[in-house]
Amino acid sequence: MEYNNPIPARLKAARKKAKITQKDLGVKIGMEESSASGRMNHYEKGRHVPDIGTLKRMAEELGVPLQYFFCENELSAELVCAIEKLSDEDKASLLENLLSSN
Repeated sequence: MEYNNPIPARLKAARKKAKITQKDLGVKIGMEESSASGRMNHYEKGRHVPDIGTLKRMAEELGVPLQYFFCENELSAELVCAIEKLSDEDKASLLENLLSSN
C-alpha cells in the first residue's frame, strides 16, 4: 500500500492562501535569503521533508495549526483550522458533544 505524504500539498495550499512567496516564507522562518526559495520548493515538491521545528515555524507564519500539515483531505484540514480558532472552553464543549453523540 502506497502512502502519500500530505505535507507538500498542505504547505503549498497554506502558503498560497497567505499570499506569500516561497522565498519570503523561507526568510521569515529564518532561512538564508539565497537558499530560501529553493529549499521551500523542495518541501513543496516532496523532495525533502522539513523537520518538526521548521514545520512549526511555517505553521506559525502561515497562521495554521501544526496538525494542518498532516491532514490527508481538505475537509479534515478545514476542521483542524476551525477547531484551533475556538476557545479552550468551546473546544471542550465540542469534544463533549461529539463523544456524547456516539
